[in-house]
Amino acid sequence: MRILTYRKTAKTRLYARHAENSKRMKLHVSKGDTVRVMRGDDKGKEGKVLRVFLKTGRVLIEGVNMVKMHRKARTAEETSGIREAPATVHSSNVMLLDPKSGQPTRTKSRFDTDATHIERRRTKERVSVKNGEPIPRVR
Repeated sequence: MRILTYRKTAKTRLYARHAENSKRMKLHVSKGDTVRVMRGDDKGKEGKVLRVFLKTGRVLIEGVNMVKMHRKARTAEETSGIREAPATVHSSNVMLLDPKSGQPTRTKSRFDTDATHIERRRTKERVSVKNGEPIPRVR
């Protein structure tokens, strides 16, 4: 006679699966930044970042990578049609624009040790590589 075993509990479970799926990427751009597309069909276009997807490392930019979406009427009063909406672009294909010069620049981070911010010392800030000026985060 065969011994009954529960298949689900007999195996070792993959507890690390959730931790693997919940990882987030660190991106050089954030919501509200003005960026320029450096690669792809929309190369040279500029726009404002509308949304950042940290799990996939992609960004949604206003007026860039426009795709057509077909929408069916859901109710009798609604009309069906084709609408255009922006699709995501990978963050490696965009560069942040320097607010003063308007040129694309890479960024590095440093700790702001300004004496006026005594109550919150050592705040991290983004700095333009080209001219060394801090780039403020738009919230």
